[in-house]
Amino acid sequence: MNWIFAHGDGDGVSSAAIALAVLKDARVFFSHPVGLLNDLKDNVKPGDNVIIVDIAINERHALEIYKLFKVLSKKGSLVYIDHHPEPIELKIEELPGTIIHNEKACASELTYKFFMDKLDWEYNRLAIYGAISDYMADTKFIKEAISMWDIRHLYFEAGVLSQGLEGSRKLYEFKRHVVEHLSKNRLPSALSELLVRALIASINEDELISHIRKNVKIHGDIAYIINPPGSVARAATYARSITKKAVGIAGHIKGDIVIMSIRTSAARIDLNKVLRIISKKLDIDGGGHKQAAGARVPVKKFDEFLRLFNNAIKGS
Repeated sequence: MNWIFAHGDGDGVSSAAIALAVLKDARVFFSHPVGLLNDLKDNVKPGDNVIIVDIAINERHALEIYKLFKVLSKKGSLVYIDHHPEPIELKIEELPGTIIHNEKACASELTYKFFMDKLDWEYNRLAIYGAISDYMADTKFIKEAISMWDIRHLYFEAGVLSQGLEGSRKLYEFKRHVVEHLSKNRLPSALSELLVRALIASINEDELISHIRKNVKIHGDIAYIINPPGSVARAATYARSITKKAVGIAGHIKGDIVIMSIRTSAARIDLNKVLRIISKKLDIDGGGHKQAAGARVPVKKFDEFLRLFNNAIKGS
């Protein structure tokens, strides 16, 4: 059986659509760094072919991931395509299987390059959608790809995709439908439900900003908001912007865990590095990019997390 494991945002969905355009019978499964290990264990059988796109290697699971990749790549094929920083204790290039890793390009660009010989050139706009969604449209390859199209068309379609996915959250069957739709090189805006969800998400943006203005809290150089009425990724950005603090954090409480996004625009701060160090101290999950990252922290450890995080960025 062929599998595509992907992150559920614009870059991950675009990457999955590119892979599905080549592996037409593959099963698409949406995962994330914390869940990847168990998702692979629960679904993939020895001998299956696996492609993983846009999912970072979780710090706490790195060694177990290595062992599992070794097993899966021996009896089937395994391709890992990603652009997130590597774990502290593991070099990505040492992972078994076919490894495509580059922090300077989005996953959809890397995926398109890997499969481009098997695709019509028009599929490069899927790589562009992912690059725009992930704020990585300034690479040489993407700039050249954009020059083949009208830029207004590209940004509109990328906006529909990223906004529509923000309004879909855990609707995995719908996201699979989006991947299948895009894999046929159809426009995001041609999928009516995605377009409607994008419109609703855009309208709700002002409500989100208004809520943050009234409820944002400050801890040192950090602005944070809990349970915002919308995307935590965007809420983290707005919390930082509204308060003019170095870092914005937004989280939703699920059970006894705060699932959060963290954003900064300060070049001196490496969110991924800070989170991976704190994750070992508090035994939590955290990581991502230098200026955009995420973490899962027990509610009872949240205050300690803020204290450690603030101390870490003060020393940056």
